[in-house]
Amino acid sequence: MTTFRELGVLPEICTALERRNITEAFPIQEMTLSIALLGTDLIGQARTGTGKTLAFGIPILQRTVVQHDPDYAEMAQGKPQALVVAPTRELALQVSSDLELAGADRGVRVLTVYGGVGYDGQLDALASGVDVVVGTPGRLIDLMNKRALDISHVKSLVLDEADEMLDLGFLPDVERLLRQTPETRQTMLFSATMPAAIITLARMHMRHPMNIRAESAGDDQMVPATAQFIYQVHDLDKPEIIGRVLQADDVDKVVIFTRTKRQAQRVADDLVDRGFSASPLHGDMAQVAREKAMTKFREDKIRVLVATDVAARGIDVQGVSHVINYMSPDDEKTYVHRIGRTGRAGATGTAITFVDWADLTKWKLINKALDLPFDEPTETYSTSEHLFHDQGIPAGTKGRIKDAAPVERKPREDRGGERGGRDGGSRDGASRERTSSNNRNRSRTRSGQTVAGDAPATKAEDKPTTSTDSAEGGEGTPSRNRNRNRRRRSGGGQGGTTPSEAPATA
Repeated sequence: MTTFRELGVLPEICTALERRNITEAFPIQEMTLSIALLGTDLIGQARTGTGKTLAFGIPILQRTVVQHDPDYAEMAQGKPQALVVAPTRELALQVSSDLELAGADRGVRVLTVYGGVGYDGQLDALASGVDVVVGTPGRLIDLMNKRALDISHVKSLVLDEADEMLDLGFLPDVERLLRQTPETRQTMLFSATMPAAIITLARMHMRHPMNIRAESAGDDQMVPATAQFIYQVHDLDKPEIIGRVLQADDVDKVVIFTRTKRQAQRVADDLVDRGFSASPLHGDMAQVAREKAMTKFREDKIRVLVATDVAARGIDVQGVSHVINYMSPDDEKTYVHRIGRTGRAGATGTAITFVDWADLTKWKLINKALDLPFDEPTETYSTSEHLFHDQGIPAGTKGRIKDAAPVERKPREDRGGERGGRDGGSRDGASRERTSSNNRNRSRTRSGQTVAGDAPATKAEDKPTTSTDSAEGGEGTPSRNRNRNRRRRSGGGQGGTTPSEAPATA
């Protein structure tokens, strides 16, 4: 490979890269630098993980006029000279980090702007002056609307992962940003795939671009150093399989991709319960929490990162040995970008994909589109011998490294002992009162005397009466009141009616 010094890169940038043990250029970098350093528009297309960041980062840093350069007095001081547009926050942070490291000796001021955080820090940095701005489309337009960001003096514009911006619906925002930049700018567009909309965008806003492709059309789109394994797995057995894979001999850092945010959180919590150092990364997390998780992952404080596709293009971490697709991806592009998180920059890696029975047809379409030899995934369980053999898992390994936490059993609530009381104790008294009232025997009387052979009345709304009360003529009893009313209607006094003349009572 050709070294950066041989390609004409400034000594300050070469020295900064050598501190990271980066001395030789990869094919995409070698092919791009000789053209980009001349200021020509270009379209760079290469598979993921081949060093596209430095391919456009070095020309940006080399063409930027810094404060100690003699020509800085003639520049619009403090205004951005280069703009890099990225689709996701994680990718913007990654690009910004690489540019800061490569341009540290030159003194290039790099600012990262993205949503999810406050404006104060970004506004202060723009007011003090920056040289290179890296950001997401939404926040860049917000700062332009606040008149805090002026991109009318930009000399270099980069669209990184343009096809992803198209998928996320950022194309109108990107076109608006392009219209605010000078027509004499240098435009560099980098992407792994080239949809028709991106080609149309390039024709409208680029001047005779040079199309650079790092591999021939017949080459595979995946990194060849990545070993791929496709297993047909039951959903309930996936956590146990992952727990055993994490204990394989060659496992370092692992990225697990899920389809939904809740699934990412659930899988991460389950791995922590099994004793593994894991953290989720999804859109429902605050930006501070997402940055903290990525920092811990880079610093080896956590081994497993459970992420959604929002982070598929922004994770450029050294030492990712395994990528696990918790569910089958939706299409071949998603599959390529996911497994591209491992096997980067010449390193080897392993990609494992779990396919449910319901997703078998979807996987066959992906397999056919990428021309892979996994049309019929192997049915696999956590105890399958071929799983242990393929992944190098020691015999007898279990899916957890610590015992499960004991489950606290809450005492059963007292529901009053009555089957009819659904609300527990709040209705216990009423239930018992109704039950006792319904169980009392009542007799029907006529003229104060109990009717012989009559069945007990069970009407719940009547007040209970006994034969003793009727005979004694208790005050306020229903029987006495009814007898008194009958005597009044008949016009007689005490005993003025006979049983045969009295109307029957219900």
